[in-house]
Amino acid sequence: MTSLILDVRDHIGGNCYDYITKDGIRASKYGAHLFHTKEVRVWEYVNRFSQWMPFDHRVKGRVPDTSGEKKLVPIPPVQETVNTLFGEKISNEEEMRAWYETQRVKPPSGDAQNGEEAALSRVGPELYEKIFKHYTKKQWDKYPEELDASVLMRLPCRETTDDRYFGDSHQALPVRGYTRIFENMLLSDPNITIRLNVDFFQAREQGLLPEYDMLVYTGPIDSYFSQQGMPKLEYRSLRFEETYLEPEELSALPVEERKTETTGDGFFQEAMVVNYPSPDVKFTRIVEYKHVPNQPEAVKQGKVAGTLIAKEYSSAEGDPYYPVPNPDNRALYEKYRALAEKEEGVCFVGRLASYKYFNMDQAILNALEFYDNLKETGKLAPKRRPEDYGEGDGPK
Repeated sequence: MTSLILDVRDHIGGNCYDYITKDGIRASKYGAHLFHTKEVRVWEYVNRFSQWMPFDHRVKGRVPDTSGEKKLVPIPPVQETVNTLFGEKISNEEEMRAWYETQRVKPPSGDAQNGEEAALSRVGPELYEKIFKHYTKKQWDKYPEELDASVLMRLPCRETTDDRYFGDSHQALPVRGYTRIFENMLLSDPNITIRLNVDFFQAREQGLLPEYDMLVYTGPIDSYFSQQGMPKLEYRSLRFEETYLEPEELSALPVEERKTETTGDGFFQEAMVVNYPSPDVKFTRIVEYKHVPNQPEAVKQGKVAGTLIAKEYSSAEGDPYYPVPNPDNRALYEKYRALAEKEEGVCFVGRLASYKYFNMDQAILNALEFYDNLKETGKLAPKRRPEDYGEGDGPK
């Protein structure tokens, strides 16, 4: 079997693509990617193509306390978050559980009907207002009550002091970056040919595609069926505003932006990811890549004095990143899925083709199970429906 990969971009790796900047910092072109999984099969599979180093992702947020002063606290909320923001003195899991019980609001109908009801039932109104409500609006351009309950039902409610963002057994970063994984996977196989800067739809229209037995399509499902005249599905995109800061620029920053006693020399902020959930700030978060341990040796040895930060803005324009989960989009996707199931010789795989937020490990497992079916039945087809993989993390 031979394969031809067509990509409209000028690189392999999709949104996982990372690279070394001219200043020597490993950065991600499409936002930070944090690999985590409970699936032993997925973990063993990715280890075939890369060495990995342990990395427990932790996120901080600049969140106003009861006086309005913004404090740096762990997200998802843990005991420290509640104590810092609300002046509590919670010291154990039992006290944290009791605090949640005083906060939570049961949905009027018993089951949460939208994102707001889900969030209030999970964390209560105070955390909802300070951390989740406006962040959700910035990320999705919809308030939680306009989104499916599933979006906010995945909010982790930590009763412990564990401030890791994920709880999976395998959390790691590829030692030489994500792009190297795809290079190791694809470039040495003589049965795989890659063509970059190729628009599939243009090539098909111009009759430039070679004959093939099976098309594996990973783009937006509504784009594939655009000639049907159906409405478009909603997606959210991201815009990145990158800034390289020299040491003297870091030193000149006001103290409310950078506390040198906690950031350390050569860094802008205290953690790789700092969220900004308040409505007075337009971006959703700042990522500082120097914090990750799979940086080149020069960075780890302190030989790169400056730092690269990326402010993230959610947008309706640009490459599609995330499907927007609400009843209208779900109903429209079902119509597209019905068309896809009737399309002979085409296999729709992945986040955009399934209109489903897959985590990286879920996307890998989804693809592996397609292959399982090919071996077992001779047919490249899904073993499960996309929703059967459970909820992904969603935008961070």
